[in-house]
Amino acid sequence: MPKPPKLSLASIVAASTPPGKSHQGPQQTAEIVQLDTGAPPLRRPTATLKQRARQMSVYLEPPVYDQLRDIAHAERAKMHGLMLEALDLLFKQRGARSIAQLNEPDGR
Repeated sequence: MPKPPKLSLASIVAASTPPGKSHQGPQQTAEIVQLDTGAPPLRRPTATLKQRARQMSVYLEPPVYDQLRDIAHAERAKMHGLMLEALDLLFKQRGARSIAQLNEPDGR
C-alpha cells in the first residue's frame, strides 16, 4: 500500500481558500481593531506613597499607643488612617488647609 503524500502548508492554505479567490501569499494583511470603551485610560501614579511622602516618627507612651491601637482595632481601621484623621482635625482647629485641599492637583 503506497503512503499518502505529505501535506504542505501551501496545499492546506490553497485548500482552505474559497473558490474563485487565489491565495496571494504574504500580501494579505489583518486589520487591528481597538475597542472604544468611552472612558479615558486610568493614569497610574508615577510613584508610590512611600516614594512621594516624607516619613516622620512619632514616639508615644505605651498607654497612648495602646489606646490608639485599641481604637483602630475596634473600628477595624489602620492606625495610620487615624493619625491622618487627627492631623486633619488639628489643621481644621488651627484654620489651616485640610489634607484633601493640600493634595489637590493645583495645590490650592
